[in-house]
Amino acid sequence: MSATAGRRSPSPVVRVAAWSAAHPGRAITGWLLFVALCLSAGIAAGTNDAGTEDYWIGEAGRAEEIASGVGLQRRPEEHVLIRAERGPLDLTAARAAARDVTTRMRGLAEVENVSPPARSADGTMLMIVVTMKGPELDARRHVDPLLAQTAAARRDHPGLVVEQTGSASISKGVNQQRGDDLALSEAISFPVTLVTLLVVFGSVLMAAVPLLLALSSIAAAMGLSMLASHLLPDAGVGNNVILLIGMAVGVDYTLFYLKREREERAHAGGRLSAQAVVELAAATSGRAVVVSGLAVLASTATLYLAADVVFSSLATGTVLVVLVAMASSVTVLPALLVRIGRRAERRAARAARRGAPTRRQRERGTGGGRLWRTLLRPADRHPVLTLAVSVLAMIALALPALGMELRVLNRDSHSREIPALQIHDRMTAAFPELRTRHQIVVRDERSRTEEVGQALRELGRRAQADPLFAKDGRAVSTGVRTSEDGRVSVLELAVPYRLSSAEAERSLSRVRDDYLPATVGAIAGVESAVTGDAARNVDDLDHVNAKLPLVAGLLLLVTLVMTMIVFRSVTLGLLGVLLNSLSAAASFGLVVVFFQHGLATSLFGFDPGATSAIGSRVPLFLLVILFGLSMDYQVFVVSRVREKAAAGAPTRQAVLDGITGSAGVVTGAAVVMVTVFAGFVFLHLAEMKQIGFSLAVAVLLDAFVIRTTILPAAMILLGRWNWWPAGLARRTRDAPPQPAASGGYARASVE
Repeated sequence: MSATAGRRSPSPVVRVAAWSAAHPGRAITGWLLFVALCLSAGIAAGTNDAGTEDYWIGEAGRAEEIASGVGLQRRPEEHVLIRAERGPLDLTAARAAARDVTTRMRGLAEVENVSPPARSADGTMLMIVVTMKGPELDARRHVDPLLAQTAAARRDHPGLVVEQTGSASISKGVNQQRGDDLALSEAISFPVTLVTLLVVFGSVLMAAVPLLLALSSIAAAMGLSMLASHLLPDAGVGNNVILLIGMAVGVDYTLFYLKREREERAHAGGRLSAQAVVELAAATSGRAVVVSGLAVLASTATLYLAADVVFSSLATGTVLVVLVAMASSVTVLPALLVRIGRRAERRAARAARRGAPTRRQRERGTGGGRLWRTLLRPADRHPVLTLAVSVLAMIALALPALGMELRVLNRDSHSREIPALQIHDRMTAAFPELRTRHQIVVRDERSRTEEVGQALRELGRRAQADPLFAKDGRAVSTGVRTSEDGRVSVLELAVPYRLSSAEAERSLSRVRDDYLPATVGAIAGVESAVTGDAARNVDDLDHVNAKLPLVAGLLLLVTLVMTMIVFRSVTLGLLGVLLNSLSAAASFGLVVVFFQHGLATSLFGFDPGATSAIGSRVPLFLLVILFGLSMDYQVFVVSRVREKAAAGAPTRQAVLDGITGSAGVVTGAAVVMVTVFAGFVFLHLAEMKQIGFSLAVAVLLDAFVIRTTILPAAMILLGRWNWWPAGLARRTRDAPPQPAASGGYARASVE
């Protein structure tokens, strides 16, 4: 039987790459049209931002749903503050400014109500509460006219500071800062990534290919995410994660393919065309890219089980950018490589005619394998000791994670560079009753308005005698508001403590567990619930903690099954799960030391508000992404080892050769990933700092500890059990090139 007859039909990945390589002009044009179409369609459709109801979770969400049904939901409020520019406040001038602000605000279509000015206890400030129309989260899109009127009042009243803060203006400031952070991360990651790729390839052209493909993948994914937001609303984090993950996997997938194409070209020694070389690379690294991408997609999809709008946005952004990056590497990249390869062939032919050495000849005999063989020597000579020491070191790094404290990162943890937050801090210092508020919502289908109202007023009296609500002898509560049909009543209680404080959380527990059951709970047949910012935070954290075991369990199962399918080995599946878990745990331990224990504040002067606890959504998101990204290295490295073993090399030699052969690309990919992720540490949003740091640390540990000590030592010790239960089919090695169906060439193989 001939080699050609015995060869199985090429996989879809190879067929797509073969078409792209045979029609490079069409493939490149098609890709550019695809990116342009995604962007234009996304811009035309716009982004569907998540609304208030998308965030309803737990008891707080139930309370807001009840109140919203009868128009008693909390309205968006903006606070206009009037104070002296210097010295004591001129009360007459301040009241004149307050009348001006009131007149201006009442003339706006966005405003529902303006309260009379209130004076602070110390007499230094007047405050006007402006209630806006519409849902709470929508207000940030309509706050600009209010800010403009506040600025105009400031200009018209010299000597006074007229400034504005509130949930809408704070949200606007956070979104602006997020956009600035994206621009900053691009400015950091792009040039450093380009320099890294220049070092890896030594060619501007070859270095530009991964970067340009990553950028085009990010652009297409951002357009697609706008379209996807009309099915799954965007929580405002989609573009952050697209940039974060897109730069990493987009460059990595291209890097894997490029390095293999170079190796195949060198191996062919000029006997194969550029098209045939690309097809060979597609059969190995192209397949590894697809498998790695599918592993990331499967891991990320588990986030949807969290049933949370933020996690859904993170998952959607990650899924889209990985899909597009994976598609670019198996469609347009072969076309680009053929164009570059043909250019190299023409240059080599001209050099040969002149008698000058070609690039391949100049590079022959060089390589960086010596360094990696040195690094692998402990695993080779003392696998048991190397495995034990490395695992114990990783466990030691993971131990601080046992003391991880999770917290919903809210306005208390946001950067104080946002002007609206600076104003908010001044306001809550003068009016401490505005720091935290609880809303008690009661629904009674029998409309016992008076009885429910008396119970709520009794609840308010009990709270006023409680130090958690009455700081310095002052307590503030609103009157009971009742719906027109008399079925729903609402009472608001003020808490004079910061939203993230232990006192605010204890006050919520006091209301839910003590005061509410003793008052409203004594009325048969009523439904009650407590909401507010503190209640939302507590319920969000409880929700995430409840979903964590489900998502983590499914993630472990998905990783195990994916690895078993790829390598047809239960052993490698279990080993992959253990190694990924070890890498994630160690990175969690380091993020606790760096942020929760304040090392980031000591080293880099980070705001203590961003480093006192770990964001509630950070561990679950990181766990999913880390498992997905770790599969990249696992698939690429172990595939090389399997190739060597299938070619007849003993297990020990196959492990050493496979890891050494893949070390260069793994190192380059790791450096790119670390560069991209580390850039997010210096952004403003606390969660993005923590995510960027943890991902950077995990990639470093995975590439330079897991893959150079633990994995080789474990595989050497396991020997033939690595491939249990299917075993390892053998193939011939270095068989002569044979014509392939596409018109190129392929190596004959038998299994």
